[in-house]
Amino acid sequence: MSISLIDRLTCFILGEEAPASDGDGRRLAVAALLVQAARMDDHFEPAERTAILRLLRTRFGLDQTAAEHLLALAERAEARAAGLYRFAKSVIDAFTPEERVGVIEMMWEVAYADGVLDPEEDALVRRIAGLIHVEDRDRGAARLRALARLGRV
Repeated sequence: MSISLIDRLTCFILGEEAPASDGDGRRLAVAALLVQAARMDDHFEPAERTAILRLLRTRFGLDQTAAEHLLALAERAEARAAGLYRFAKSVIDAFTPEERVGVIEMMWEVAYADGVLDPEEDALVRRIAGLIHVEDRDRGAARLRALARLGRV
């Protein structure tokens, strides 16, 4: 997924550096899916924001400033998106099957970050898993790993 002209212009107006490479586009796709998971229950809680920033720093080796910038871009991209397909397509194109399972694991962590898994969040993770070709057993294993990491198993 490439960064749109609108994203580049927004970054220019705000004095921010726009992502330039395909690696940044794949990061943006993952970040946008994580934002969607956080917003699924109509509340973007501070715990969810903190979880996303931690996941972006850890998964992509970003510092706090770069993670915050990526999250801001992802929030704008997700808000303008007509659906999830373009983000899912970017994940399919850019990640191995094992890495796609990792994306689902990240989504579970965000869904559980506020302490409650809403039915809408559960449905979203299941839907994205199907879109990015993650098998049910892998999705379930990713959920258990996320819960264990959060100390809930």
